Amino acid sequence: MSWLSPDGLTALTLSLKVAGWATAIGLPLALAVAYALARLRFPGRGLLNIAVHMPLIMPPVVTGYLLLLGFGPQGPLGRVFHDVFGLTFAFRWTGAALAAGVMGFPFMVRAIRLSLEAVDPRLEQAAATLGAPRFQVFRTITLPMIVPGLLAGAVLAFAKGMGEFGATITFVSNIPGQTQTLPLAIDLALETPGGEGQALRLALLSLTIAAAALVLSEWLSRRVAARIAGQTTAKVEEAAQI
Repeated sequence: MSWLSPDGLTALTLSLKVAGWATAIGLPLALAVAYALARLRFPGRGLLNIAVHMPLIMPPVVTGYLLLLGFGPQGPLGRVFHDVFGLTFAFRWTGAALAAGVMGFPFMVRAIRLSLEAVDPRLEQAAATLGAPRFQVFRTITLPMIVPGLLAGAVLAFAKGMGEFGATITFVSNIPGQTQTLPLAIDLALETPGGEGQALRLALLSLTIAAAALVLSEWLSRRVAARIAGQTTAKVEEAAQI
């Protein structure tokens, strides 16, 4: 990494940290929301679907501004998190992770929801008919079959977190060592006289990480899909016996 400046290396480390936390915290919530949208019928389901996908259609700057209003020092949610959990989001790396999580959340939900809708309901019904509780059916039948969707959603959200710019710079600014992720470091390098070389190196690094994540996701998805194809019947029998 000697070809990277210290600031560039710091931005890389911070980007990995921000994208990793955003994905890890958002994935369980995305699974719950995707399950609700795919399998449940309840008042407000349409509004929930719209709210989940709003970050995809709103300008990222607007998303960042709304985060600043809600989670800033004077925002209602910002005060709650600060007083109860001791967390501060505005102008901190935690805010960058929140912005990355919000922007990547729709990708996770959509990928998981498509996987859920592709599961044959007859497999779940068969296990339920044989006496398996609903949670056991989900754990032993549904969840293993949607692992490729979980992986795809996680990788998409991680890649989005690595590349997020608009919401991040609006919500937490561009503070070296604190909130400056790779995209923000590239932007700063382009605005700095003689920084074109550093910007190019950071851009190539971003592309390499994104490509590696996609290749890994594809490989894992194929492995998991092959394993699931040979174990579906066994899973039904296992659920029935528990």
